Amino acid sequence: MSQKLALVPILGDQLTRTLASLRGRTKDDTVVLMMEVWDEATYVKHHKQKIALIFSAMRHFASELGEAGWQVDYVKLDDEENSGSFTGEVARAIERHSPAAVHVTEASEWRVQQQIEEWPDKFACEVDILPDGRFLCNHAEFQDWAKDRKQLTMELFYREMRKKTGLLMGDDGQGKMKPEGDKWNYDADNRESLDGDMFIPKRPKFAPDDITSEVITLVEDRFGDHFGSLDRFEWPVTSADAEKAADAFFAERIEQFGPYQDAMVYGSDDLYHSMLSTSINLGLLDPLKLCERAEQAYKDGKAPLNSVEGFIRQIIGWREYVRGFYWLFMPGLADANEMEATRPLPEFFWTGETDMRCLSDCIRSTHENAHAHHIQRLMVLGNFCLIAGIDPKQVQDWYLAVYADAYEWVELPNVAGMILYADGGKLATKPYAASGNYINKMSDYCKDCAYSPSKKSGEGACPFGPLYWDFMDRHRERLKSNHRIGRIYSTWDRMGDEKKRDYLDHADNFLDSLTPASKGWARETN
Repeated sequence: MSQKLALVPILGDQLTRTLASLRGRTKDDTVVLMMEVWDEATYVKHHKQKIALIFSAMRHFASELGEAGWQVDYVKLDDEENSGSFTGEVARAIERHSPAAVHVTEASEWRVQQQIEEWPDKFACEVDILPDGRFLCNHAEFQDWAKDRKQLTMELFYREMRKKTGLLMGDDGQGKMKPEGDKWNYDADNRESLDGDMFIPKRPKFAPDDITSEVITLVEDRFGDHFGSLDRFEWPVTSADAEKAADAFFAERIEQFGPYQDAMVYGSDDLYHSMLSTSINLGLLDPLKLCERAEQAYKDGKAPLNSVEGFIRQIIGWREYVRGFYWLFMPGLADANEMEATRPLPEFFWTGETDMRCLSDCIRSTHENAHAHHIQRLMVLGNFCLIAGIDPKQVQDWYLAVYADAYEWVELPNVAGMILYADGGKLATKPYAASGNYINKMSDYCKDCAYSPSKKSGEGACPFGPLYWDFMDRHRERLKSNHRIGRIYSTWDRMGDEKKRDYLDHADNFLDSLTPASKGWARETN
């Protein structure tokens, strides 16, 4: 082999032709290595659809590279010699190909990056670790932005990303940039509840082809005890299909995306959401190009500013922000537990068997689709975990396992910071705790539920109310000085002792009735 030959490992969420480690390489001096490894599929017991999605997308990407003339060394999970780890497979590939160097793009997750950073000491050939250029803000830039700030407010970071990209920015007439519409953020316009009778265009569904069908059979055989169903596997697994999904969103749903992005409707899983996060996080879609398409839809009069700004904010604001936050605070973020929560995750998070209609529907969608939208994750499932005091590690593992778009870099800051306030307020300015009134306002879940949010205590009372006040009471010393929620304690103090006792007793009785999740769902440890 040529001494200039390079081995280029491509991870499962790096399915991008312009990946940094491929840039400047030619088909004659490169071997692309792609690996399905047991360790990655089982370090948490990932949803069956998530495993199938990643493996199928990897196999399709490898096939596309091969058809384009690249030499691809693809290791399938059921290959007899599969070592089960990234490092083991790179070592075996070095033996097969004798490359002069290994060129790899940095991993998105701390755990995998720690493995990669050991490679220069493990392998005889040169190892070149390259920054991931698919993000707008690299690690050094985020660290510089965060330096000396008392509060890492996402909104301020988002404004910097708007200025950097020029998205939805104009000239103020004095040579300075100003936000389109003279406002940075239109979130206040995006909180409409949705009438279940409104017409909602269906998103494109992609039937499994031969490659995907083969992967589904593999997953059912090897991961049959994992959470989730493969009966409705309909995700795009190629960049071409992902582009079709994006086309449909911009043609049919972005107009109403903004007003109804926080809405929830029983039995309706997609609503006006783009459903593109799985493709973005795999590398099948370019996030900046999607933002540019959204901006163009606004300029062409096909989508209102509040919808377009909300879509762009989720990508160049929130997505970029949580990635920077993750790398800034790892590895300590994974162990954060500011609220000293220790209660085990309830079994119903895996079975969906609960009389709380909101929770059961969100878990049903999660089981069937490996998806629930951001408000379902934050204000239903996450809110319950917060006010019930569920152990952060168990909650983090659940979110990481069950959602097809979940990778630790995006999941952990959202769960530890935004949902559970486990980081002590580094990310969020307040705990996102709420009673059942919020869910009743933003959804139709409370209709036909066994519980009523208007009933405050006693039989038939919605558990979210007592759990909310129980949470606020037990964390009073920690939260009373928070300017965003301190006034809540004035309301609590005006209640009579008997009413307070009713709330706290109801919360205790409900929590005592919960069955902890069985160990079979726990993080894989062997």
